[in-house]
Amino acid sequence: MIVYHASKQGFLKDVFNGTIADDIDHAFVTHLGRHTSPNEVQSWKNSMMHMYKVINTPNIPDTSNIAIEYQIPLTSKRIDFIIAGLDENKKENIVIIELKQWEQAKLSNKSGIVKTRFQHGESETAHPSYQAWSYAYMLINYNELVRERDIILSPCAFLHNYKPDNVITNPCYKEFVQKAPVFLKSDAQQLQDFIKKHIRYGAKDDIVWMIDKGKLRPSKQLAEALSSMLHGNQEFVLLDDQKIVYETALELARNSTSTGKKHVLIVEGGPGTGKSVVAVNLLVQLTKENFLTQYVSKNAAPREVYTIKLSGDCHKERIKDLFVGSGRFYDIQADIFDTLIVDEAHRLNLKSGFYGTEGENQILEIIRAAKFSVFFVDDRQRIHIKDIGSKRSIEKYAESLGAIVHTTKLSSQFRCNGSDGYLSWLDNTLQIKNTANIHLSAEDYDFKIFSDPNELFETIKTKNKRNNRSRVVAGYCWDWNSKKNTDSFDIIIPEFNFEKKWNLNSEKTPWIIGETSVDQIGCIHTCQGLELDYVGIIVGKDMRYENNKIITDVTQRSKHDQSVKGFKSLLKKDKEQALQDADEIIKNTYRTLMTRGMKGCYVYFCDQALAQHFMSQLQPQQEEKKEIRIEPEVNDNVKYIDFLPLYSIKAACGYFGEGDIVDELGWIKVEGLGKLNRNMYVVQAVGRSMEPAIYHNDYCVFRANPAGSRQGKIVLIQHHNFYDADYAGGYSIKTYSSKKKFDELGNWEHEEIVLTPKNPDYNPIIINEEDAEEFRIIGEFAGIIKD
Repeated sequence: MIVYHASKQGFLKDVFNGTIADDIDHAFVTHLGRHTSPNEVQSWKNSMMHMYKVINTPNIPDTSNIAIEYQIPLTSKRIDFIIAGLDENKKENIVIIELKQWEQAKLSNKSGIVKTRFQHGESETAHPSYQAWSYAYMLINYNELVRERDIILSPCAFLHNYKPDNVITNPCYKEFVQKAPVFLKSDAQQLQDFIKKHIRYGAKDDIVWMIDKGKLRPSKQLAEALSSMLHGNQEFVLLDDQKIVYETALELARNSTSTGKKHVLIVEGGPGTGKSVVAVNLLVQLTKENFLTQYVSKNAAPREVYTIKLSGDCHKERIKDLFVGSGRFYDIQADIFDTLIVDEAHRLNLKSGFYGTEGENQILEIIRAAKFSVFFVDDRQRIHIKDIGSKRSIEKYAESLGAIVHTTKLSSQFRCNGSDGYLSWLDNTLQIKNTANIHLSAEDYDFKIFSDPNELFETIKTKNKRNNRSRVVAGYCWDWNSKKNTDSFDIIIPEFNFEKKWNLNSEKTPWIIGETSVDQIGCIHTCQGLELDYVGIIVGKDMRYENNKIITDVTQRSKHDQSVKGFKSLLKKDKEQALQDADEIIKNTYRTLMTRGMKGCYVYFCDQALAQHFMSQLQPQQEEKKEIRIEPEVNDNVKYIDFLPLYSIKAACGYFGEGDIVDELGWIKVEGLGKLNRNMYVVQAVGRSMEPAIYHNDYCVFRANPAGSRQGKIVLIQHHNFYDADYAGGYSIKTYSSKKKFDELGNWEHEEIVLTPKNPDYNPIIINEEDAEEFRIIGEFAGIIKD
């Protein structure tokens, strides 16, 4: 959309007559239905006078087209100044100029970011060259006419009040300055020369008007790049009900475009059910099918991570504009998008903009802007007092716009060791809701409670050495002092001499995947919507345990915590509702943090009574024999030579039976059992059915895939149709024997398999012919590790 549009000659006349700012403001009212701010009107007066001086030369044709405040399709961003015409080769060319009134700026260690002072104080913003280049990039990738006519886009920036220094032109911004030159206060002549180089003749057609009316479609190049990046990336492979939701969404997207009927799909799913996996796959496929599509999330962390993960060898800026924030749709025209994919929809806010004053309602604005919108939501992940994106709210606003609403669910659990029981246990233990899962078994999920935060931190750092997928996070109960003073510490627990910093976000990559960020502590905002292998959590004093009840205390949150901003005001209006909201937010925050780990969650509680409460909800664990040392990690040159890996029974049966990749619990030194090899491993026996050969808690060495007959040997077995009391399920350590029957040709098959305990107080397990397929031998007993 063009706010102001004229020829160069008309523009010079409006500036000379002093009406240019009023003309632009009037156009704002005509096109957008509102006046702009007095500060912006003043900026036009200043900046347009400088542009008047730059283009007031006969060497720039009077018939060239001028556009001011051109709103880039699909965004609420506007290009400050455009001049269009033909270059010396009679090729259509558009010069994009980002205008700034800045007088100074500061360096940032983030790519393409500078710091400068605005009306409300200093803050980070994109470098002007990056802004100009990114606007050009959006037009190339989404405007069909620009590609069809091969229109050349020449972006640049003009800081007409800025004196030369070593900041705005610092070598760290070289990448973007090369793409879009930056001109300063003393560079008016150079800017004029830049424009003259690209605009030599007036064009027969009004290029700017044609672009504004052109079709919006993603470029084929962009779609192919995305598809190629996704191919083979195992993090984004669809499984089970993810595939059903994905195909349902594709069908609705196609139907909305072909029929013109607006559809909304609400996908409910708890932590680890793959909401983001489906969202990313939808983005890629719909873009490939030439649908105008964007991935939307309130939280920036998932957008940044997925941008990097999908970038591969391609520069991440190439696909960055596919991943956008939720606050950019308040002045977007209706149905301009084919599809908007909203991940973490529970995080949507009422208002948009830096100060939360723009727009009407993010849910409404997203539904209005797209023919089809899909919302991935989990009502129990509301972690901010301003979060409004519940399932009920989305249904209400969709129906108010006449949309056809569909709902579906993702239920399969792919995080937390695939344990639905862990999630139910967590809800019960946090007293969010009563469930039948009162106690958690170590077989369900690797959940540990630490009495020392230093030990927790070092354990997570050890886990992180494998693949950089483990981090420590904390409740926001400590001020972010290191943000202003990098020598200060933030998370301080003095009784343990524990001092750490919040994630500084100083790397060019997000904290959750940064190469060195494991030394910093993250919070809910840097990990929600993302997953780790192991997550360590420090639970602050905002949650404690008193009189058999979990108490949440919002006053223990940091004064910098925006998630409970407005609580005091709400407390005065409606005390009961304010306390209920705060309780929900604090519990949901820790529930969300405790479900980030795919393989394990390790916790330190500042409140010891709360630690005891959680401990009481764990299934009692037998103490390990102190004489046998378990090493968390050993050097590669002693693995399978002096040391063997220790697995849980469940892990061993998954790894050696089905080829799953599992993590060892540690490494144990093994002596006296002959030469070791990679088919050997250790599991800890449970129960007394094999006494006196094997006692409860003995560390047993097994050999996978043994050769020869198993008759009369002790084996580790997995069986699906029988129950073993020792192992509370389908695993056993028993003596194996079998009866075989032969046919006329001498071929044999099992008639009956008997798994016999050594202890006569226990009954044997008999597996008949029809149950043989549900039975698997995982390993043959090699011996016991002695004290």
